[in-house]
Amino acid sequence: MLNIGSFKTKTCSGIGRRSFLQMSGAIPFGLGMSGLGAVTADEVDDVVARAKSIVFVFLWGAPSHLDTCDPKPDANSEYRGPFGVIPTRTPGVHFTELLPKLAQRSDKYTLIRSHIQSAPGHPDGGTVALSGFEENPKPVKPNFGSIIARHRGFRGKLPPFFSIANGVVMDGGRRIEAYGGGEMGAVYDPFMVGASETGEVNIPALALMDDVNPLRISDRRTLLQKLDAVPRSLESAKFRDWNRTYQQAYGLITDPTARQAFDLTRESKQTRQRYGQSVFGQSALLARRLVEAEVPYIQLNYSRHVEAITPGFEFGWDTHLYNFSLLQDQHCPIFDRAFSAFLDDIYDRGLIDDTLIVCMGEFGRTPKINVRAARDHWPQCYFSMWAGAGLQTGRVIGESDKNGEHPVTRPITPLMVGTTIAELAGVDSQARAEMRVLDGGRVIDELF
Repeated sequence: MLNIGSFKTKTCSGIGRRSFLQMSGAIPFGLGMSGLGAVTADEVDDVVARAKSIVFVFLWGAPSHLDTCDPKPDANSEYRGPFGVIPTRTPGVHFTELLPKLAQRSDKYTLIRSHIQSAPGHPDGGTVALSGFEENPKPVKPNFGSIIARHRGFRGKLPPFFSIANGVVMDGGRRIEAYGGGEMGAVYDPFMVGASETGEVNIPALALMDDVNPLRISDRRTLLQKLDAVPRSLESAKFRDWNRTYQQAYGLITDPTARQAFDLTRESKQTRQRYGQSVFGQSALLARRLVEAEVPYIQLNYSRHVEAITPGFEFGWDTHLYNFSLLQDQHCPIFDRAFSAFLDDIYDRGLIDDTLIVCMGEFGRTPKINVRAARDHWPQCYFSMWAGAGLQTGRVIGESDKNGEHPVTRPITPLMVGTTIAELAGVDSQARAEMRVLDGGRVIDELF
């Protein structure tokens, strides 16, 4: 099922009754690609991109590194936590018992255990994680995905930058400032799409009005006639932005090939079950379909919100309370199942050489267990996983100290993460200088 705004339709049989494209202020920002225009391969830099698609798996809320991929079984009890450790396929490397599937797939990715960052809280830590820079002083720097979108341009029916979540990624009522284009402008914001635990896909930017069937809109002239019916009060700068992007919306809704990328019902029941009936599981399956559709940059968010226990929110990784029970019963089983299935599919379908996968949170969690028997924010040390785009796998880069508090090897910063992603995507130092992005960034040499 495809849910366009608040409207559900079986995409394999077409879009049902109701209407088309409610003009709201969110639409230009949701589509986020006005002014890009179509480009040809000749108009993009000659640098060969090792990664046609990048999937940035964002574990929003910050998972505990000690309870997942960097356990410290010999540390004192106030640090090590209650979980046992298990071997991985990488000799001498252990995970906690909460990630058995990923432990058995450690030969499919490289693990980095020496990340640091400068912002200790939400949502400012998210801005640093997604852009490489703090949100102040303004202007906000662009998301890594916005940089790739600007470099690649719009080449087909689908936008070049997707963020998979049911809206802008947030902490309570405040968004991550670097969720999109930042100082480059809303033109480079991501196209937002979400998935439910049952696999219904929601495109918030495309709301519908009554009494028009999109299937009857057979050409752009007809579409523009429908847009003429929009109240003149909407003839603002935002409406003019939308008027420049209507062609993309038209193509997305009416083109069967474009719609297929969002139709999870085309997957077998067995495949959907492998990913799990969770928001993250079905979102990961959607991300794989977008990779197959050759979308340049996909930000796959574990959840829209960081909160782990707040009623009305998805379960993020911000486990200030009930850290151990939440990881054991909720977060790690969902993540282990879905991310493992995603890795398997990218490999089995022959996509891994042209796809870069980066999986990480915005920081780690306190190695020392807090007074509430949980863990708080810890930007001084955390982990990531890297796969694809020709990178060597089955390795560990970096090392933390005996309690997991600080790296004992060269620290890896978010700016280095973004610079490495850009380099693998074909945005070399000259292109970055011309766009004035990722200033001062260095690649993670150990990955190459």
